[in-house]
Amino acid sequence: MNQISPRVLLIRGMLAGLAAGVAAFLVAYLLGESKVDAAIAIEEAGAHDHGDEMAPVSRALQATAGLGTGTLLYGVAIGGIAALVFCYALGRVGRFGPRATALLVCGGLFLTVNLVPFLKYPSNPPAVGDPDTVVQRTTLFVLMIALSVLLAAGALILGRRLAPKLGNWNASVVASLAFVAAIGLAYGLLPGINEIPDGFPATLIWEFRITTLTIQVALWATFGLAFGYLAERALVPGATAKEAVQPTG
Repeated sequence: MNQISPRVLLIRGMLAGLAAGVAAFLVAYLLGESKVDAAIAIEEAGAHDHGDEMAPVSRALQATAGLGTGTLLYGVAIGGIAALVFCYALGRVGRFGPRATALLVCGGLFLTVNLVPFLKYPSNPPAVGDPDTVVQRTTLFVLMIALSVLLAAGALILGRRLAPKLGNWNASVVASLAFVAAIGLAYGLLPGINEIPDGFPATLIWEFRITTLTIQVALWATFGLAFGYLAERALVPGATAKEAVQPTG
């Protein structure tokens, strides 16, 4: 492979993150905004104060420019972080090329940063959650993310240390089981949160949570494919030429 500066991969990661942000925005706009509107309608119907105060930002602006700006910035930031993780992982997680390594990194980050915290503290639509506990809920969610990332790093270190004795496959199984056990312990020790109002439609909550998870899947899948392609073009000599020239006959 070519020896290039991490800065090159960082820039490509941010570009791939921009594309991932676009994909996330499309999924959020097409699938998620209707769930948000339905939840807001329920909240407004149950409110005692129906004042005529105008919101600082209109709902239409929130659902378009606001949502787009947020997802694009999030995608670029995640892309830069993932690119740095890729720089460290390449060549250290097995004999995988740039594309496979990019997909492995994205899968690992999705698991630790999104899926594991989501299973403990799933997302809720508007009108769900006590405003007085927002700081507590945010703190617990961030703590769950930090624990997930740290435990995943510990599992990787454990797997690498056990590999010479047990072999790569057995070491990976043991490390994975240790990670699952540690996450289960964290789930049990951290307090649960259940602030769903009585009578709130369970179907709406379920659809909203599935949509938020789908947004993250779209973001990470798009980033993995885009960044894997860009990283391979930068790292593998002649990758572009090989793709352009197809054998005949």
